[in-house]
Amino acid sequence: MYMTSEKLSAGLKTNSHNADWNTIRFKFLFKKVKRGFDDGDEIVTAFRDGQVTLRINRRNSGFTFADKEIGYQGVQQNDLVIHAMDGFAGAIGISDSAGKCSPVYSIAVPISKDLVYPKFWGYYLRNLAISGFIESLAKGIRERSTDFRWYDVGDLLVNYPELVEQREVADFLDDELLRINSLIQKIEDFSKLTTLKIEAVMHNAISSPSIIWKRFENITSVVKRKVERKNDVIYRPIGLLNRGRGLFTKLATLGEDLGDSTFNLIEESDLILSGQFAWEGAVALASEDDAGKIASHRFPMFIGKEGINTSYLYSYFRTHRGRFLLENCSRGAAGRNKPLSVGRLNKVKIPIPPIETQNEIAKLIDKEIVLKIKLMKILETLKQLKISLITEAITGQLNINEWQNKNESSDKISDII
Repeated sequence: MYMTSEKLSAGLKTNSHNADWNTIRFKFLFKKVKRGFDDGDEIVTAFRDGQVTLRINRRNSGFTFADKEIGYQGVQQNDLVIHAMDGFAGAIGISDSAGKCSPVYSIAVPISKDLVYPKFWGYYLRNLAISGFIESLAKGIRERSTDFRWYDVGDLLVNYPELVEQREVADFLDDELLRINSLIQKIEDFSKLTTLKIEAVMHNAISSPSIIWKRFENITSVVKRKVERKNDVIYRPIGLLNRGRGLFTKLATLGEDLGDSTFNLIEESDLILSGQFAWEGAVALASEDDAGKIASHRFPMFIGKEGINTSYLYSYFRTHRGRFLLENCSRGAAGRNKPLSVGRLNKVKIPIPPIETQNEIAKLIDKEIVLKIKLMKILETLKQLKISLITEAITGQLNINEWQNKNESSDKISDII
C-alpha cells in the first residue's frame, strides 16, 4: 500500500511497532458507521472481557435500562464495537450478533476488506486496553474510565501485518483463548461445587427442629479496632464483591491518601458486610491472608459471641434466607444504592443450631477458603497467560508456527496447574 508521509507521521503512535509491518492511521483502515435498527432488536453489549454479544446472552441484571432509546444505533455481526467509556478496561471487540446499542459505542467497519481482518483488530485494540495505553490517554470524566471516542480511535497510528497474517494471528488467538477459557470455566465450576455442598449442609442445619432463634445483636459483637493512621505508613484497604464472592484488596495506599474515612483493622474470621451492597450478597469472612488489612467505616464488621461460630453466621448470610434478610434490612430507592440498616439487622432473629453443627460448617468453610485461594491464584495466572498471548501475537513477537509445533500451550498450562 502507498502511504504518504502525512499518513505515516501524523497521529498518536501506539506501542510496540514492528519494523516489518505497515503503519498508518486507524481511520484509513476503518470507518465509523451509524445504522438504524428495528423496534424488536435486542441490545448488544461490549463486555470488559472482550466479548461483544446480545445482553441476554450473558445476563439481564446489573444493567441500567434507558427509558427512551435516544441515539441508539444498529449493530451487525462482525462489526468492530468500541465502548467509549469502558474501552480502557477491554470493552472492545467484534460483535457476534446483530442488534442495537447505545450512542456511547463507536461502530466501525473496514474501508477495504482486502486490507483488514476485523477479528485481528478487535484483539489489537484490546491489547491497547490491556497494556494501559488507552487509560494513559486519561480524559475520563468519571472514576475508573477514560473517554475513548472515535476521534481518538481514528487518530491512532497503528502497526499491522498483511491480511493473511492478520487472519493467522486472529485464528490462533481464537483457538488458544478458547482453550484457556474452557479451563477457567471448569475451575470456576469446580469451585461452585464446594459452595453447593456447604449450602446443602446449611439447609439441613437451619431446618432442624433443634435450632433456636436469637437476635443478631445478642449473638455478635461489633468489631472496633480503629486504625490510628500515620501519613507515611502504607495500608491495604479492602472492598467486597457481591454474591458472596469474598474480599478483594485495593491498591496499597499511604495513610495521607486514605481520604476522610475512618478504618478498622481486620483480623482472621471477622464477618464483614458491605454497608451499601449487603442486599446483593456482599458479605465475607476474613481469611488468614486478610489479617492486617483495613476496612472503612462503610463495612460493618462482627464476631460471634460465646457459643456462636462466626463462620456459621457467614454461611447463613450466603443462604437464600440470609440474603433475603440482608435485602430486607437494606432500604433505598436510588437504583443499587440501598444502605444496610445495622439497627434493623440487630433486631432480626437468626437460627442457631448446636455448636457442634456450627463447627462442622466452619470446617467446611475453612476448606472452601483455602481451596478458593489456591484456585484464584491459578485463575489469575491463566488470565495473565491470556494477556501475554494477545500482546505477543498481536505485536509480532510470537512465532505462531513454532508455538504450535512445540505445543507450548500444553506445557505452560501444565506448569500452572
